[in-house]
Amino acid sequence: MENKTWTYADRYRHIKEVKIRHTEEKRIQQGGFMNADDYGNVPLPEDYHFTPIPADGDFIGYSGWAENFAAMLEIHPIYVDPIEILCGRWGDQLTKYRKTQGNYMDYRNFPEDRFPYDHLKPGIDLYGIDSGIGSDSHFNSDFNIGIALGWGGFLEKIRKYREIHKGDKEKQEFYDAEEKVVLAIQKWIQKHIDRIEELLKTEDRPEIRATLEEMLACNKNVISKKPETFLEACQYLAWFATVSRIYDRDGAGCWLDQLLYPFYKKDMESGLIDKDKARFILADLLIIDPHYYQLGGCDLEGNDMTNELSWLILEAAHELNTSANLTVRVHDNMDPAFFKKAVSYVFNDRNAWPRFSGHKGMMNYAKNQGVSEKDALERQAVGCGWSAVPGKEFCMNDVIKINCVKVFEVAFQEMMLAYHDAAPTDKEKYAPSLERLYDIYRAHLKRAVKVIADCVEFYNQYQHITMPELVMNLQMYHTLEEGKNISQCAEIYTLCCDGVGLGTLADSFAAIEQRIVREKKLTFEELEETLRNNFAGDERTRLMLSQSERYCQGGDSLGDQWAQRLTRDFAEIVKAQPVAGGKQLVPGWFSWSKTIHFGRQVGATPNGRKAGASVTHGANPTPGFRKDGAATAQATGIALCQPGYGNTAPLQIEFDPKLSAEEGGIDRVAKLLKTHIDMGGTLINVNVLDKDVLMEAHKDPKSHPELVVRVTGFTAYFCTLSEDFRQLVVDRFLDGM
Repeated sequence: MENKTWTYADRYRHIKEVKIRHTEEKRIQQGGFMNADDYGNVPLPEDYHFTPIPADGDFIGYSGWAENFAAMLEIHPIYVDPIEILCGRWGDQLTKYRKTQGNYMDYRNFPEDRFPYDHLKPGIDLYGIDSGIGSDSHFNSDFNIGIALGWGGFLEKIRKYREIHKGDKEKQEFYDAEEKVVLAIQKWIQKHIDRIEELLKTEDRPEIRATLEEMLACNKNVISKKPETFLEACQYLAWFATVSRIYDRDGAGCWLDQLLYPFYKKDMESGLIDKDKARFILADLLIIDPHYYQLGGCDLEGNDMTNELSWLILEAAHELNTSANLTVRVHDNMDPAFFKKAVSYVFNDRNAWPRFSGHKGMMNYAKNQGVSEKDALERQAVGCGWSAVPGKEFCMNDVIKINCVKVFEVAFQEMMLAYHDAAPTDKEKYAPSLERLYDIYRAHLKRAVKVIADCVEFYNQYQHITMPELVMNLQMYHTLEEGKNISQCAEIYTLCCDGVGLGTLADSFAAIEQRIVREKKLTFEELEETLRNNFAGDERTRLMLSQSERYCQGGDSLGDQWAQRLTRDFAEIVKAQPVAGGKQLVPGWFSWSKTIHFGRQVGATPNGRKAGASVTHGANPTPGFRKDGAATAQATGIALCQPGYGNTAPLQIEFDPKLSAEEGGIDRVAKLLKTHIDMGGTLINVNVLDKDVLMEAHKDPKSHPELVVRVTGFTAYFCTLSEDFRQLVVDRFLDGM
């Protein structure tokens, strides 16, 4: 054994080194690129192999999912690092083994042979819709439930309500499945306990023995009892985060500083922990899986809820100096020192954390029917572009999207075809015009939103069969009490309906208004021809269109005017669409990283974009929209394009401020972010980057293996992204403020 004594600094260094090594191993295992969240999973051993039941992955229902989850945990690798203080990691995900049917969804294996939805496909295809059919998780469980019960408490609750509902066959299957899930989790935890005991037999380093003994005692309690200490609470969170990732990718965390503060305060007062130890425990929680956690915020009276633990969580992430998904909720009465500290980590560490959500904009969630201000306050930022009310809301956030640029293309082609097919006497009636185009666009958008409503209702009928949420159900209200999947018994059904491509769309309408209507430099027929030819041999026209007044250009540009009009009408149309069962749709602008996918669905557009090129991200402007003052203009422009019902239209911004901290760089960035939030901004995903480093890493990803970026709402190591995904970040990059 080595003679060195492991300090906390040594342990942080070790954890990060292991993280970097695992990231590279995963990249190689996955064929070179990952193009997704930087998860906390570890590489799987070469001899690991899971075969679903049945082998073709055609498992459904409560029993099928529970049986397969238990089978996966039975062979899933054990992870205990004696240098850490919490244990457990995940490596595999059950959703990967669902039967591939060659079905129509680009990444979801929905069993459409059992539950066909051919009647919905024409609308999905026509409008480039990501329907949400077959989606997983993407809502938020309430960790307060788990903290109050523990794994043993879940079993007691399941058995209690199984007895109450013993006459209902379907509910008996539900309770049997939930019991099987919890027992499988406890068995897996026990295997970690066994591993810790084995390590203790040979460990002779005093400080490591002490850590392992604490880890052992902690897990012996957590396996069946509710958490009583800060360490136990963090270990419980780590276990839930790990098993929910294994089950179906769930990454929703909690309001972390509020949930853990009572444990922290009690243990600090009793002397069980000090700040250094608490910081290390938190760092271990964050490295086990970068679940999305919220910090800060206020109560209903506007009182700041930042506490000592809020600061410590930021410090823990700083010590790791790797990826993290922490979101600070910013409000009028926030401690300015805490806000500046949070911004300083974005500025100095340059790992794309924390993010910032705007309390003012997020409180608009209360404008939805049946939603209270308390619900809006408690709705936490726990996804890459979304929030959810813990335990109560079924929302399908970030899995439902309309390609609004595709809707525009359908409208433009319909307008021009009607004109060409019109009889000579009707030519004037069907003559193309800007307002006629917009009327047709609105009509098709209404139809697209109706398709979304139909898709949501279809999936809601079958989700409890095709993908029951057996892990997250444990921390939801009414599920265990009623013997139902959360999709059947949520208190709030505010279902996501995100628009995609606002920048492309606004700039296209603006280009038509400027070049055809106002300046008469082009006709609709000429525009139709050059778009059909993808601007071949007509670069002059393409450049003229691309240099029209753009969205986020500022100064009340035509692009800004159109973006605001499009947002107002999008929100109005979405909110006017009824959904069966009293559910409701909530509008947002967010594309995740599907700008590439959605761009391939659409031909050339009037803003000068060529066929197949990516559409703009979320509510972001077209890259190159402005040279000077671009960051400020973008922050202002997007703030004015919030749909206004509590779902986000994130400010996704990447820039090199060209200022050091000593030159006021942190204050400049803080002012930019605060201005956006004060104007009603809902979420800021920010990358402060060094331009030279970014460009070097884009050219040679291995040159900067530790570079972390926030691709959309999620973080990733830049070297793990394919060239087209890296290009998304590079295209959005702003050189200076």
